Amino acid sequence: MEVILLMASTVDGKIARDSGQAVDWTGKPDKKYFVQLTKKAGVMIMGSKTYDTIGKPLPDRLNIVMTRDKSRQSDQDNLIFTDLSPAKILEDLELKGYTSAALIGGAEVNTSFARDNLITQVHLTLVPRLFGSGLSIFAPPLYLDLGLTFESSQDIGDGHLLLIYHVQSH
Repeated sequence: MEVILLMASTVDGKIARDSGQAVDWTGKPDKKYFVQLTKKAGVMIMGSKTYDTIGKPLPDRLNIVMTRDKSRQSDQDNLIFTDLSPAKILEDLELKGYTSAALIGGAEVNTSFARDNLITQVHLTLVPRLFGSGLSIFAPPLYLDLGLTFESSQDIGDGHLLLIYHVQSH
C-alpha cells in the first residue's frame, strides 16, 4: 500500500501557525496538486483537527478521520471516523481494493504513521512564506530517522516548489 505524506510547508518548515489555522495560506498551485493527488489516491487520511479546519468531507474520495472521540459518527458514504491504528486502517483499505492513500495531517497523525514506518512517499510543497513559529510536520517530541530518496522537484507556479521523495525501506 502506497502511503503518500502530502504536506505544504513554509520555507521554515511550518505546516500552520497553530492547530486552528485554516489551510488557506498555501496558494492555488498547492491546492490544485492536493486535489489531483488525493483524487488519484482515492483516499485521504487525516486527524480530527485537520478535518475540522476543512469543515466537510471532500468529494470524489474517501475521507478517513482518525479520532479518539467515539461520539463522532458519519452518515455519509465518503466519510469515516475511526479510532483504529494506522496499520489496521491500511489493512481495511486494502481489503476494499485501495492501493494508495494520501496522508494529509496533522502532525499527530503524521507521527503515528511515521512511527510505524508506514509512509512510503513524501510529497512536500514548499510555499514561499515564513511563519517563524508554528506546527511542524511531525508532533514533538519525536525522534525520527527516515531516509529519503529524492525523486523529483517541480516548480508548480507562483514560487511553489513540489518536492517528491521515496522513503527508504528499513
